[in-house]
Amino acid sequence: MSIPLYLYGIFPNTIPETLVIEGLDKQPVHSQAVDEFCFLYSEALQEKYLASRRNLLAHERVLEQTMQEGFNVLLPLRFGLVVKDWETITSQLINPYREQLNQLFKKLAGRREVSIKIFWDAKAELQAMMESNQELKQQRDNMEGKKLSMEEVIKIGQLIETNLLARKQAVIEAFSNELNPLAHEIVESDPMTEEMIYNAAFLIPWESESEFSERVEVIDKKFGDRLRIRYNNFTAPYTFAQLDS
Repeated sequence: MSIPLYLYGIFPNTIPETLVIEGLDKQPVHSQAVDEFCFLYSEALQEKYLASRRNLLAHERVLEQTMQEGFNVLLPLRFGLVVKDWETITSQLINPYREQLNQLFKKLAGRREVSIKIFWDAKAELQAMMESNQELKQQRDNMEGKKLSMEEVIKIGQLIETNLLARKQAVIEAFSNELNPLAHEIVESDPMTEEMIYNAAFLIPWESESEFSERVEVIDKKFGDRLRIRYNNFTAPYTFAQLDS
């Protein structure tokens, strides 16, 4: 009876067994050539893996350690992928998606994924917006203590929302105007929290990362304490390695 395999990612070239990396359940990570591809795997001690913080970090760590060793062209596989044998991989992944896999490897060659998430304090921004727009502030203040019709409530609400949106868009454009020219491809995702106003991933040349991070720092200083920026400059390229089903 074959031992189930936990898969981490696919590379276009062979990964040497001299790499010493620990995977899930503290199992040693190995590589296996299947047709023209190389899979990173460890023995699966569980039929199904819980998406806990520890397990997710272990999965990410395997990919990042391999990339740090110089194997940068990588198609990361989703967390929790367990297969019973290599024949399953050939029949369900390689044969149906061979051309797509090769195209993704070509797209990722010499490029890396970086990501930016921008946060602000919505209440502080609202207050700052009111202070900078005295006419709108006066309209709002004049309504305090009065019994308003639904039409009046909607109108002032829309005015506030429109001005706050413009303020948010100005922040986003400051980043995109500086950063987008460095990117081969950009994917903008929905904000994950109320305080997050921008969430984007960039596919950039490996050698452009230092310039990219410098531009992020310059924009950050421009806005001062208004924003909190989370910049990830080293991650497996999940965003840009999607197979079309």
